[in-house]
Amino acid sequence: MIDWSKQRVVITGASSGIGEEVAREVARRGGVPILMARSYGKLLNIASEIKEETGVAPYVFEVDISNKEDIHDVFLNIKQTIGHVTVLVNNAGFGLFDSVQEASIEDIEAMFQVNVFGAISSTKSVLPSMIEKNEGHIIFIASQAGKLATPKSSGYSASKHAILGFANSLRMEVADENVNVSVVNPGPVRTKFFDMADKSGEYQKNVERYMLDSEKVAIKTVDLIEKPKRELNLPRWMSAASKLYQVYPTLVEAVAGKQFRKK
Repeated sequence: MIDWSKQRVVITGASSGIGEEVAREVARRGGVPILMARSYGKLLNIASEIKEETGVAPYVFEVDISNKEDIHDVFLNIKQTIGHVTVLVNNAGFGLFDSVQEASIEDIEAMFQVNVFGAISSTKSVLPSMIEKNEGHIIFIASQAGKLATPKSSGYSASKHAILGFANSLRMEVADENVNVSVVNPGPVRTKFFDMADKSGEYQKNVERYMLDSEKVAIKTVDLIEKPKRELNLPRWMSAASKLYQVYPTLVEAVAGKQFRKK
C-alpha cells in the first residue's frame, strides 16, 4: 500500500471527463491532485467541490498543453511552490473525426500538439525529478484507437499510436529508476470528447450502448497508482478485438468493417 498523503498527482485536462474524475478519486484516497487545463474557471469550481467533499485542497494551474513554453513555466512553478511530483497523468487530448481527404493538416497538427507533444513535454518536465528521487509514475491516457484504427479517425488514431510507442520506449529507459510507466487504452467514454470529435452525432449514437462511464475509468486509472501495470485496456472485449486485429487484420476488417464505418 502506498502512502496517499505523500502523493502529488498532476492531471492534465482536468476540467472535465476522465481528468476531472481522476482528480476527484485521488482526493478521495487522500492524495493531493494538481489540476491543469485551459479552463481556469472550471478548475476552480472543481477544486472547490473536491475540497468540500474530501477536505483535500487541490492545486489549480491554467495551462495551454499545446504550448511547450507554457508547460515548462507551469511545471517549474509547481516544483518551486509545491515540490516533487510523484505521479503525472497525461490526460489532456482531443479528437476530430474526418476522412483523410476532408481533414485539414492544421487539425491533424493540433491533435498532435496536444495529444502527443503536450504529453511528451509534460513528461520531460517531471522526469528529471522522478529519476533523481528514484520515485515516480507516469500514466498516459491513450485509446483503443491507437491499437485499432477505424475510418475517419486517421489523425486521432495516429496520435494515440504515437503515444503508445513513446510510452513503451520510455518504460524500458526508466526500468532501473523505480519510475513506472502505464498506458490506459479506453474505448468510447461518455464525456464531452464527442461534442468536438463527432459533430454529426452519428458515431456517438451508434456506440452509445458500448460507452464506458468516465468515473469507472478514472477509478481503474487511479488503481494503477497503487498497483502499477504496463497497460489497462477497457473494456475487455474491445481489448480482445484489438489483439485479434494485430494477428488477423484482414479478417477483422472484413468481418467488422461495416461497424468500423459508422462515423
